[in-house]
Amino acid sequence: MGGWAVDHNDQVFEDRALLRSHTCGELRASHEGQQVTLCGWVDSYRDHGGTIFVDLRDRYGKTQVVFDPDIGDAQLALGRSLRSEDVIKVTGKVSHRPAGTVNPKLDTGEVEIRSTEVTLLNKCLNAPFAPGQQDLPGEDLRLRYRYLDLRRPAMQRTLVTRSRIIKTMRDYFDENNFIDVETPILGRSTPEGARDYLVPSRVNTGNFFALPQSPQLYKQILMIAGYDRYVQVARCFRDEDLRADRQPEFTQLDLEMSFVEMDDIIGMIDGLMVRLAKELLDIDLKTPLPRMTYDEAMERFGHDAPDLRYGMELVDCTDLAAQAEFRVFRGVADSGGRVRAINAKGAANNYSRKDIDLMTEWVQQDFGAKGLAWFKVDADGKLSSPIAKNFSDELLQKFKERMAAEPGDFLLISADTWDVTCRVLNALRRRLAAELKLYDPSDMNFSWVVEFPMFDYDPEEKRWVAMHHPFTAPRPQDLPLLDTDPQAARAVAYDLVINGSEAGGGTIRIHDNQIQQKVFGLLGMDEESAQERFGFLLDALRMGAPPHGGIALGIDRIVMLFAQLESIRDCIAFPKTQRATDLMTGAPGTVERRQLQELGIRIAAENK
Repeated sequence: MGGWAVDHNDQVFEDRALLRSHTCGELRASHEGQQVTLCGWVDSYRDHGGTIFVDLRDRYGKTQVVFDPDIGDAQLALGRSLRSEDVIKVTGKVSHRPAGTVNPKLDTGEVEIRSTEVTLLNKCLNAPFAPGQQDLPGEDLRLRYRYLDLRRPAMQRTLVTRSRIIKTMRDYFDENNFIDVETPILGRSTPEGARDYLVPSRVNTGNFFALPQSPQLYKQILMIAGYDRYVQVARCFRDEDLRADRQPEFTQLDLEMSFVEMDDIIGMIDGLMVRLAKELLDIDLKTPLPRMTYDEAMERFGHDAPDLRYGMELVDCTDLAAQAEFRVFRGVADSGGRVRAINAKGAANNYSRKDIDLMTEWVQQDFGAKGLAWFKVDADGKLSSPIAKNFSDELLQKFKERMAAEPGDFLLISADTWDVTCRVLNALRRRLAAELKLYDPSDMNFSWVVEFPMFDYDPEEKRWVAMHHPFTAPRPQDLPLLDTDPQAARAVAYDLVINGSEAGGGTIRIHDNQIQQKVFGLLGMDEESAQERFGFLLDALRMGAPPHGGIALGIDRIVMLFAQLESIRDCIAFPKTQRATDLMTGAPGTVERRQLQELGIRIAAENK
């Protein structure tokens, strides 16, 4: 039997004898009359008065197989015994389907195989769910039996998309003269940012490796070593409390460049997004991708990764609130807080008082709001609300003009600190946009947010912390602010935003040893501590470090966005739960006492 040619996925297979001659998604009308052999899983089974029909599935597609009564008693009995997810090998002749039975939904829908021989390769016993069933089981069951879940065509399409994205990335950077360099998985713990995953050393008892949160320090060392364009598909690890869109182990497209400024790196990623959008989605992106500063993003959208597929921008009404008799508004305005609002155009009749009460409870419990004020614009143009009596007609008119409000609009107002109004109105903006269907889920919007603050202040530890990481360079014009007003200093930092999600982040790095020492000092590290933690980097910076910078793109997040998935776990072959567990393998698990003894470790409970 001949080897495979190019199949419908443009995949080329080696020309040699194989267990199967074709895939289940390959056969077309042009194959009619050929003797073929397929292998796969039984997707569905139907017995029509003695003639048995089986849809045979592999990751390339489905083909209908027909078992006629004249195949022989033994073969027919075997055909009748087949059930969902049995693994079989079928040999037969390709035939055109009878008139009226062509299935236009399948690429193979014009043909079927008239079986002459079937072999049961493996029986599926008591599968808890079928990959082809319409109603999916709960995620915990899917993750426990991930091998069944991964058989679903939707999952297979996603992993193919993931593979294509990574290949496109590799090809693009290879064309742009980048060198793919692997960096260590076993490194040193540097307690900044999220918690490290620690690995005890058996050879050096009492010492620990740390799994990398990113290859940050290694890629900077590569720049100092003269490898001016580095790239890597890097596995990274963070031991942090997980949200729905986070994983304890994740994959980054990591790159670094020497002798560059911010525009060089952003331009390189713009080109990558153009390539991905065209090859994966057939979308033509215009470059340069739009940019806004961090301050603008927070003022207009309340978030540093704004979704630009719709409007509903935040509007500041603090000056008007200060004129109101409404004590809540006036108190916030007088105390230095902010009164800000969004306008859900035409949504006044979409939300009842009960809906608004539930929305208020939501922002109070989840985002720390003290409450939620609102107005609806009546058909006659008047603002109606339980709080309207606290405002003069003139002031209500000013609110209406400030919000560009029209009959049928729904205004939501947060009066609180700057941070709380950002959190509350960003959450409301995203929620209402989804509920009101203000955007097409298939739309893709790409943008950059730049000029992040260098530092954030941690009131509990009473010290500055790095907004991105401790190696981020300040804008040259902001260098004096490190001595006089660190809070005002802006970083040469930039985030790629896709559909309101941070898809990647990067910075220009500090390449001057003295500036790096100064930043460490602002972060609460004295010279001795800095040398202990990062001495190798500080030493390297004294050895002729070039200006350099880079970025890390979240591959899992990009796949999720390009594949239009709701969960990041659906674009990872073997993800962890929100409790950082693997339900299929049972990881993490206990180990033998002997293994702990070799590492010099005792479990705390044993010490009691």
